Amino acid sequence: MRRSKGAAAFVALVLTGGAAGCGGSDGGKDGDRLTVAVRDDLPGIGLRGPDGVYRGFDIDVATYVAEQLGVPEDRITWKATVPAERENLLVRGDVDLVVASYSITDERKRKVSFAGPYFLAHQDLLVRADDTSIKDAGDLNSRKLCSVTGSTSAQNVKDELAPKADLQEFSSPTECLTGLENKVVDALTNDDAILAGFAAQRAHRGKFKLVGLRLSDERYGIGVAKSDSELRGKVNKALRKMVSDKSWDRAVRKHFGPARFDYEQAPKITETG
Repeated sequence: MRRSKGAAAFVALVLTGGAAGCGGSDGGKDGDRLTVAVRDDLPGIGLRGPDGVYRGFDIDVATYVAEQLGVPEDRITWKATVPAERENLLVRGDVDLVVASYSITDERKRKVSFAGPYFLAHQDLLVRADDTSIKDAGDLNSRKLCSVTGSTSAQNVKDELAPKADLQEFSSPTECLTGLENKVVDALTNDDAILAGFAAQRAHRGKFKLVGLRLSDERYGIGVAKSDSELRGKVNKALRKMVSDKSWDRAVRKHFGPARFDYEQAPKITETG
């Protein structure tokens, strides 16, 4: 594992339930650290600002969990990742946790383990706020649907729901948003939490809206090393506390509220064994 000697000792303590901070508040004083993989390009989820500070719902979740494990925020090492690298980071031991809009799937569970889920997202459409012509995916037939190069979600819409949709490929979600605002494209598809994060940005507020289609169920989990079941249990305990003390609600409202996002309540934790 990538964990430092100190971090490895910390994890050993976690696994035996002996870390001072496990479920408590005064751990992390002996130099323990955690390395957490997050997204750095998704506003609302995980975004690294010009000041180098990471912000977003996933960042708040990871910070809360780390604190419950006895690691204060200033001893978290953030590692930016992309979707294709998340399993590899855990398999190689480069990181201790992955908190990166990481959907729990059977295929991924062959390589890594998950705690959670901590959020239930759905594939949805983002359209211009004044556009009342798109009410379901079928309305995209013969309309221009923006797709980030390599994205599967837009292709899924075209293959399964709107075969005559005109896919337009852009290199980033930001370019899709610019195209949507300028009427170069008619819709953008992705997880609703990700779309809400973009729509909630100050520069975009009031310009876009989610259609609310819930085209899929995406259960975001926290990735841990395969078979690290005791650490997973500690993370699950932290997530339950985050919900019960309302920290989860505050984080959701903080990061998604400006988009008027009709988000789901915190899902029941299922990844327990």
